[in-house]
Amino acid sequence: MASSLKEAILRILPRVQSPAQYIGGELNSVVKNHRQVRGKLCLAFPDTYSIGTSHHGLQVLYTIMNDDPQWACERAFTPWVDFEAELRRNRLPLYSLETCTRLCEFDVVGFSLQYEVCYTNLLTMLDLGGIPLHSKDRTRDDPLVIAGGPGAQNPELLAPFIDLFIIGDGEESLPWVMDRWMTLKEKRRAGGVNPPVSREDMIAEIAGSTTWAYAPMFYEPEYHADGTIAAVNRTRSDVPREVLACTITKDFDDIPLPARPIVSFVQTPHDRIAIEIMRGCPWQCRFCQSTVIKRPLRVRSVETIVQAALESYRNTGYDEISLLSLSTSDYPYFEELVHRMHEVFAPLGVNVSLPSLRINNQLRSVPKLMAGARKSGLTLAPEVARDDMREQIRKKIKNEDLYVGCREAFANGWQRVKLYFMCGLPGERKVDLDGIVDMAEEIARISREVTGRYREVTASVSNFVPKPHTPYQWNGMQTREYLRWAGNYMRQRCKIRSVKVKQHDVECSLLEGILTRGDRRVAVALEEAWRRGARLDGWRECFNARLWWQTFEDLGLDVAWYSQRSRPLEELLPWDHINVKKGREYLEKEQTRSLVQLQVMAEAT
Repeated sequence: MASSLKEAILRILPRVQSPAQYIGGELNSVVKNHRQVRGKLCLAFPDTYSIGTSHHGLQVLYTIMNDDPQWACERAFTPWVDFEAELRRNRLPLYSLETCTRLCEFDVVGFSLQYEVCYTNLLTMLDLGGIPLHSKDRTRDDPLVIAGGPGAQNPELLAPFIDLFIIGDGEESLPWVMDRWMTLKEKRRAGGVNPPVSREDMIAEIAGSTTWAYAPMFYEPEYHADGTIAAVNRTRSDVPREVLACTITKDFDDIPLPARPIVSFVQTPHDRIAIEIMRGCPWQCRFCQSTVIKRPLRVRSVETIVQAALESYRNTGYDEISLLSLSTSDYPYFEELVHRMHEVFAPLGVNVSLPSLRINNQLRSVPKLMAGARKSGLTLAPEVARDDMREQIRKKIKNEDLYVGCREAFANGWQRVKLYFMCGLPGERKVDLDGIVDMAEEIARISREVTGRYREVTASVSNFVPKPHTPYQWNGMQTREYLRWAGNYMRQRCKIRSVKVKQHDVECSLLEGILTRGDRRVAVALEEAWRRGARLDGWRECFNARLWWQTFEDLGLDVAWYSQRSRPLEELLPWDHINVKKGREYLEKEQTRSLVQLQVMAEAT
């Protein structure tokens, strides 16, 4: 079957854009004989090949699973609209890149949920892969459909489509689930004493054997007359009442990094080696979901990082290495690491990049530490520009550190600066928007003082979406009218030509708001929008906002009620049965403190 399918695929590839992304066979991809392994897993990334291949987590799990000889781990991505059309026109299924195996022929299909706006892509992949959309319609012969990642922190929107959500770290949980599922399948095939007789029993046995696997089919929401959630009731007593996050128990150095990362045939946004140096963040910004769900802080040793980077370089030939974490300059051995990386890789002509730099006194030394590296742009995330708003969001940085760091960067050859901000935060005032423009223009003036001319400074402004499991989860999102006004106001206020304010698409942010904060009742609209043609909504050329708003209106769903409504602390939230490491009590305390600070800010204004 695989060979005939591959021949059919090759016949249609000349009719699509960038066909190299659909053929597999890349350097370091792993092909195993299915007859010689115990089970088959497909890592399904619900976005295009270029985005999925650039995702470090996918490379990590691919390495871990394929390092175990009992598993064959393969990959599939969402096809671009032209290739999807060709597959449907020719009645061909979505397949894995390694062996051209249909998704429905795998034992487990695992989705990585990185961005809520990509949820329709998951439905596309299930449908094209020959897997029934709804968990309740799957039989014992269908794959176990699992999902993890940040999107699993509110699993309710995808509850009808996913068999099992994996909450927390995947390095230990994914191999465990794979082994458990195959053991149950083997017992069923062998018969014997009391084997699990149904697919539901098998899923329940996995969910009931750990604390971090959530099977939504065994939980039933109950609603008040006003639409808020009254309770989430279990339909079986053998599954946990509350789901906790899986946390790696090993030393972080013992979790293998991908020493042979896949090298794509096509250009991707991150054509480089990525090394995760630290997981978690020492800070506790109120808007940030990642800092909550990735606790506790775990770090790798300098030598482990250097050796992993060196091995990856030898196995790929990439000329750039990116050191990844939520806040790279907060890595406790930062200067030692940068010196060692420069010492090892500068003679090889390999550049070392440092994304996610925190604005602190250490930023002042980064340009000098990076002497000799290729200079392009410095990327920083001040988030807001005024001290009182920083206190409110708990991001304690100083403008002085930012300006000195940028001055050193320009003096050491950096050509441009990109700043990440948010608008629409709780308590935001006009002066906060003024501060964003003022900060960007001040950096442009510094560039002129240092280099003799204005350098490019970009203020990239995202529209704030309150995320589950953050202290702001009770806050409402700002309206369309406000966000549009804020973007226009900042752009009009810019006076220096080299300064650009770029705002994230407001309609896309509003969609993210309801998909992030919705419950199971929104799942109906998600499926209906997909059936009406919603595809690849994270891509501007594909996103059709009118289709979504019309779908919500036709189904009687109040978008503002889900995304823009402020919720009282006592309200039961759709994701409350998915616990985080510090628990709801911690989030309530932080939200209460935030409300007090907002009151002080309002009185001062």
